[in-house]
Amino acid sequence: MPTAIFSIGRSGLTASRASLELTAQNIANAGNASYSRRTLTQGELVLTGSIGINAADSLGGVRPGIIERAESSLVQRQARDASSALAAAETEFFALREAESAIESSGVFTGLVDFEAALTRLEGNPLEPALRLSAVESARTLAGNFRVADSTLTNARSLVQGEASAEVLSVNELAAELAAVNRDLVGAREGTAGRAALLDSRDRALRDLAQQFGIVPTINANGTADVALAGSPQVPLVTGGVAESVSISFAADGTLSFAVAGNSFTPSGGAFAGRAAALEQLADLQIELDALAATTISLANSAQASGVGSDGTPGQPLFAGTGAGDIDVVLASANGLATAPAGSPAGSRDTGNLASLLTALAGPGGPSAGIDALLLSLSSRVSALDTRRDGLGVVASSAESELLRETGVDLDTEAANLVRLQQAFEANSRVIQVAVELFDTILGLG
Repeated sequence: MPTAIFSIGRSGLTASRASLELTAQNIANAGNASYSRRTLTQGELVLTGSIGINAADSLGGVRPGIIERAESSLVQRQARDASSALAAAETEFFALREAESAIESSGVFTGLVDFEAALTRLEGNPLEPALRLSAVESARTLAGNFRVADSTLTNARSLVQGEASAEVLSVNELAAELAAVNRDLVGAREGTAGRAALLDSRDRALRDLAQQFGIVPTINANGTADVALAGSPQVPLVTGGVAESVSISFAADGTLSFAVAGNSFTPSGGAFAGRAAALEQLADLQIELDALAATTISLANSAQASGVGSDGTPGQPLFAGTGAGDIDVVLASANGLATAPAGSPAGSRDTGNLASLLTALAGPGGPSAGIDALLLSLSSRVSALDTRRDGLGVVASSAESELLRETGVDLDTEAANLVRLQQAFEANSRVIQVAVELFDTILGLG
């Protein structure tokens, strides 16, 4: 009898200690988003005894079972998908907001307005040297504004490209890490702490991959995860213990293309989809900006070619260059501004040619309307992305909260478990103490 009591008390102490250690581990990882709550299963310890030919079973205490890890494949998938969609929207939003800020701060719009204003003032007194000089200087400022816009837009594009180049290395590291986890999971024993840690690493790698690319994971019966990148077409990234590498390349216009093991694809989610979309829009913005600069050059130089300066000589080109990056003022003298129509004598106050230039600059197809439309369109896209980002943020936050409820650590529950397990530990200690007292009493009877 005392021997059975010893067995019961000892097994209870062992189970309580193991549960206490697991509860302490849960509490220590309460703030770790990559950790899933653990519980220890327990079963009855059955002892078998026999007298002669008669055998009987009796309860002999408790037997620690396996470590169970809280998980929900559905909630995990929802959290990954929400995170992937949010990452795509955020990445595109921040890139376009940077481009919007770059163009606005460059002062192209203000430069065009000031250039037209200077020409309008000159129209009132075409022979005033100060007004002529002011018009040329406003043209020089406008050219500088275009070059600044080109430079800052290039910087915004380079920033996105730099992020893509850095993050693709992280993606390949995550794929290799997941493949290594898959190899370890194949040999991991069910219900052990090591296997639970490997499953945590698997889910963390899947979440991190989903941040960068939309993924289609397949969880196999042995716990390993195969991953394909969602897109057009869908391409495998991790299969069992083998990981492929993602490579990226940039076209001359800065746009981004992808390949996995030499197979090209277009991602449909994650931060890389956002970066690809942003770079395409930045390339379009560059084309529009260059077209505006080219229009400004063409209108001004055409007007110069169809008029004469204050000294009666034919007008020479005001601007040189082909786009926003190389536009510059090349007119040698303010006297060369062709305010009067061709054939007018020196000192003419006829401003017909200047009026034609002003009409062209401010017209529906002119650069002023063009930069206004560009900024309005860009602002609308940024605003729409911001609204979408906020909405996806709410969805992602809700999915993350649901995941924490399913797999996270509740400190109140774990605190209650600590009290319960402490009492169980003390009770089993008391059982052993009673067994010792009984054993001593029996020995004393002899």
